[in-house]
Amino acid sequence: MRGIYTAAFLDRLVVQFARTRGAESLDLGKGFDLITGTSTGAIVASALAVGRPMGAIVKLYRDHGREIFPHRIKGTLSAIWRMFVGGCYVRQGDAVLRAALTDVLKGATMLDVFNKRGISLSIPAVAMSSHRSWVFKKTPASGVRDDHYPLVDVCMASSAAPIFRSLAAVKDPNGDHGIIQVFADGGLWANNPIMVGLIDALTCAPRDAPIEIFSLGTCSRPEGELILASKVHRSILRWKMGAEAAALSITAQEFAFDNMARFLGNKFTELGRPVRTLRFPNKDVPAQMMKFLALDDARPIAMQRLIQQASNDADLAKSACDDPNNQEGQMVKALMMSLPAMPKTGVKREATT
Repeated sequence: MRGIYTAAFLDRLVVQFARTRGAESLDLGKGFDLITGTSTGAIVASALAVGRPMGAIVKLYRDHGREIFPHRIKGTLSAIWRMFVGGCYVRQGDAVLRAALTDVLKGATMLDVFNKRGISLSIPAVAMSSHRSWVFKKTPASGVRDDHYPLVDVCMASSAAPIFRSLAAVKDPNGDHGIIQVFADGGLWANNPIMVGLIDALTCAPRDAPIEIFSLGTCSRPEGELILASKVHRSILRWKMGAEAAALSITAQEFAFDNMARFLGNKFTELGRPVRTLRFPNKDVPAQMMKFLALDDARPIAMQRLIQQASNDADLAKSACDDPNNQEGQMVKALMMSLPAMPKTGVKREATT
């Protein structure tokens, strides 16, 4: 559900720059050669890739969030309840999410985005048949394996979070044998896909081309616990049937991969291959937001608070862009000022093959 923050942040920033330039809206996806996103980020990434306005993604979460997550795991009792009736909840959420994604993305495939928009995509997931990482990928250096996967199926696969949602069963488009592939959430190994993006950028970009990586999070909560030695003997209930372990993994990955990407970027730059990473926004989350940041919190008040926080953060980002002495702000401004204009309703969607 925190994807509503990402979409709202980008929507507000684009709106402000569109007004500055006298345009209806701006095609943010066309500002990038490669877009990568995991789980809820895969939904935002795919929408950008096909030229949908971020307001449409905010609306997707607002209109369908309560049906996608009809039961919130908020404590031990709710976790126990989920043990017995969780199957009906995730089944319902699966159908609602697929319908909502189809309304936004239609029948667009990975190859459609690459051919018609000139945008590469890398979307992490986990293949359950082998329990190995899988990246749905279409770039200048990739093969044809993922060309005909619909973006709807890709998003379902990348966001299939264990415990919170169903696994994703999608048709393998490579052949007419009716093979069904089953996937789990890419966040199990690449919740922060910045390293996936960096590797693909190094693989695809011309050797003399500088690489710029813009990394945007989902209003991640400041984590950490002071645990007494006598309290370390946690069992399944204290982990809320695994829900708290998932949140721990997400936070640890986000921090680790951001730092690894920055370290590698600095080393490549020293070796003559300029690589620059920008994480925005990068300020601490206000304390009052803590109770609204659960992964499955679809309450109207939680969504409204996330949108409000995104608006505040986008305004601060715009202020940084207006400061000629703020290097990161100037980096974002240069991107925004280079974007092509588009209608408020998004890029005209052509028939897909």
